[in-house]
Amino acid sequence: MNANPETLRRELMEHGLARSELDPDPIRQFQGWYELAIATDLPEPNSLTLCTVDVQGRPSARTVLLKLYDARGFVFFTNYESRKAREIEANPQVAMLFPWVALARQVQIRGRAKRISTAESLAYFTTRPRGSQIGAWASPQSQVIGTRSLLEMKVAEMARRFSQGEIPLPDFWGGYRVVPDMIEFWQGRESRLHDRFRYVQRDDGGWEIERLAP
Repeated sequence: MNANPETLRRELMEHGLARSELDPDPIRQFQGWYELAIATDLPEPNSLTLCTVDVQGRPSARTVLLKLYDARGFVFFTNYESRKAREIEANPQVAMLFPWVALARQVQIRGRAKRISTAESLAYFTTRPRGSQIGAWASPQSQVIGTRSLLEMKVAEMARRFSQGEIPLPDFWGGYRVVPDMIEFWQGRESRLHDRFRYVQRDDGGWEIERLAP
């Protein structure tokens, strides 16, 4: 597609978002928006802001990359000893935000994060570039380090350690799947009169769709 983002942004803002256009399934609705963001050549359209809360109730936010999604939820990967992972283990309720500003669109997701299986993590880990695999072993994510040279020394050590053959999956690294209970689609409009639709999961597993005021 490679559509000009500015042109497409104006068209999307003019057209807006109507209830009749929404897919009953929010995952399929997300898929349509996500594929458009990819086709428009936005930089890292799979980047999202992940929000967690620590045991004192203090929020943290950081950018991670969506690597997998399906009817079960949205998957990202991290070091299980990182700050985000420690906070998720203490409180698995998280929020995610896809800020496709260039398209005047955003998607907000709220749900419960849980670790995926080791087999799923391994299947993804084997697809990563070798340098990224070594980096996963080398970086004590979120811990204080004195200098970058210490990190580079650790990378060199791991490169020597795994100089031959496949690099194994670290037991401290893997994926989380965010199982959503709320997904909101936000389409920017003129005069800040945006279109917002929220999918809320019902007790029977289906989804209720509500329009929100901008």
